[in-house]
Amino acid sequence: MSGPSNGAVAKNGDEAAATIQSVERAARILGFFTVSRPRLTLTEITARLGVSKATAHRYAVALRRVNLLRYDKGAAEYTLGPQVLTLASAARAGLPIITLAGPLMEQLVREVNETVVLSVWDGESPVVVRVDDSTERVVRVSVRAGARLSGLDSAQGRVFCAFLSKDQTADLAEEFEKRPLLMAELESIRESGVAINTPEIHGVRTIAAPVFSDGRIIAVMALLGTTATVSDDISSSAAKALKRIAGLLTEQFGAHEVSATEASGAIALVS
Repeated sequence: MSGPSNGAVAKNGDEAAATIQSVERAARILGFFTVSRPRLTLTEITARLGVSKATAHRYAVALRRVNLLRYDKGAAEYTLGPQVLTLASAARAGLPIITLAGPLMEQLVREVNETVVLSVWDGESPVVVRVDDSTERVVRVSVRAGARLSGLDSAQGRVFCAFLSKDQTADLAEEFEKRPLLMAELESIRESGVAINTPEIHGVRTIAAPVFSDGRIIAVMALLGTTATVSDDISSSAAKALKRIAGLLTEQFGAHEVSATEASGAIALVS
């Protein structure tokens, strides 16, 4: 029996590539919506997606059909649909550390009166999965859940890089070569258990500490504040409180009976 012709193979390959492109574009559209920009017009989606308006409209219609987008006719704007909430709940269920971290993060917010953030590694960089804010600050520093952080220029990213194996940070190898002093900084983070980052242009300071399970880093907890309210001293009371709470989360996650499914959802994120 003869196999498929070259033409059939090429056709199947083209169809697979088109399907992958469609999935990527749909995912990009959903990623355009943020807490600060929850409503977008078709013109805005078209411009960001870099396709024709007709193509963008076809994607928007398809996403509306499965309730991932909603359309407000009066305002002629799109928002995320109710199915996103279902997916968010499923994502949280797949990451038990988010649930376990909640009470401890809230406790840390009360202690330091700053924003507390939990991030996991997605294979390339940290992704924020939970945020707890202080509502008592006149000036509040926050970040949205789902935000992707820099693998090397954020405090969270550097903590991950300090404790992940080289094969887990292979995509950053070129950047490591460009920054010879970075290796010494990562060693310092391993010794102190915290990383501090102060971007010069933002006036924001971040302190980050690792969370482990079976000796492997599975998350990073961080507190965010202004340079006026958060010290850059790794021995400050805020840094000590962060390390203590991150340590408690390590203990609690280790004591939690993690199923194979939960393990694949949390620990495997850094594999």
